[in-house]
Amino acid sequence: MGPMRCGIGLLVLAALGASVLCGQPYEDGRPFTGKRMPAIDHGVVLRHGDGPDNCDIYGARDVWVFEHGGSYFMHYDAAGPAAWLSASATSSDLVHWTPRGPVLALGKPGEGDSKSASYGVTYFDGASWHMFYLGTPNTTPSPDRIPQFPYLTMKAKGVSPAGPWTKQPEVTPWRLIPGTYNSVTGSPGFIVKNNGEFMQFFSAATADPDGRNIRRTIGIARTKDLDGAWSLDKQPALPLSEQIENTSLYYEPTDRTWFLFTNHVGIRNGEEYTDAVWVYWSKDLNRWDPKAKAVVLDSSKCKWSKRVIGLPSVIKVGKRLALFYDGVADGSITHMRRDIGLAWLKLPLLPPQ
Repeated sequence: MGPMRCGIGLLVLAALGASVLCGQPYEDGRPFTGKRMPAIDHGVVLRHGDGPDNCDIYGARDVWVFEHGGSYFMHYDAAGPAAWLSASATSSDLVHWTPRGPVLALGKPGEGDSKSASYGVTYFDGASWHMFYLGTPNTTPSPDRIPQFPYLTMKAKGVSPAGPWTKQPEVTPWRLIPGTYNSVTGSPGFIVKNNGEFMQFFSAATADPDGRNIRRTIGIARTKDLDGAWSLDKQPALPLSEQIENTSLYYEPTDRTWFLFTNHVGIRNGEEYTDAVWVYWSKDLNRWDPKAKAVVLDSSKCKWSKRVIGLPSVIKVGKRLALFYDGVADGSITHMRRDIGLAWLKLPLLPPQ
């Protein structure tokens, strides 16, 4: 379906909280796109509150899905009685998931993950399993305990895709740098091995001294040693004005194109929230054009979450690409009470015309 004409259609979409494809869709003028890469929504596949020992009683979100040996593994942020912790679930078909409980514990007081150890991104180097996870020493008060800045990338290692995961406090992948595009956020993202080095497409953000006017983007970190330090590119992969965070990449061999899936942060009535999954495409991992982007999934295409569409994770399954995301069934834009959904894209994946 093409962009709706402005006028009555615009007002109807705005009233429903859907993405507006013409005029000025965001009240503060942040970039948008009228291009679409159609996804077919399946609906919820993992509900909060079903995890063992109430580990996700307050919410399930920020999903990372990977495959090994014909089995599927999921890491997700489980908002439980004590904290948001990275928890696991397993599946044989990507639709039916069995929650297994937290795979990380909180760090000691004063450590970077003392209040949250969440969003566990994995990479298998052929011998060892590596996890890069989000740590923070700050959260909102209980019971929500929503992670707050700074968002740090921390490291753990496992003997199998199911763990157990052992933290590596001696490894500091990188530090936040005041006055740069990653002054308040440097959290983990998708890892690609390219020309003898590892590239991690991480979430970066900066903000005013009072914590307001947050600008978000994707940066690139590089290393040749997954247990060592990473160097950060001086400039982000995409402008801070794009207001995007978190990554999942897919390579389409038919036309040698990389697709970077990310969640976009929109704004409504002065309040920001994740309103859509966007995708960018490029034939060069080191060069990304902010104009080469499209909306993949937003509230107008989602069956159950009518405002929030959160962090994406993609994985190839036969002739389709599975897209996992989080949302809120009650129509609010809260960080809590989220569930995890699944949508599908047809392959081969091609940039929209």
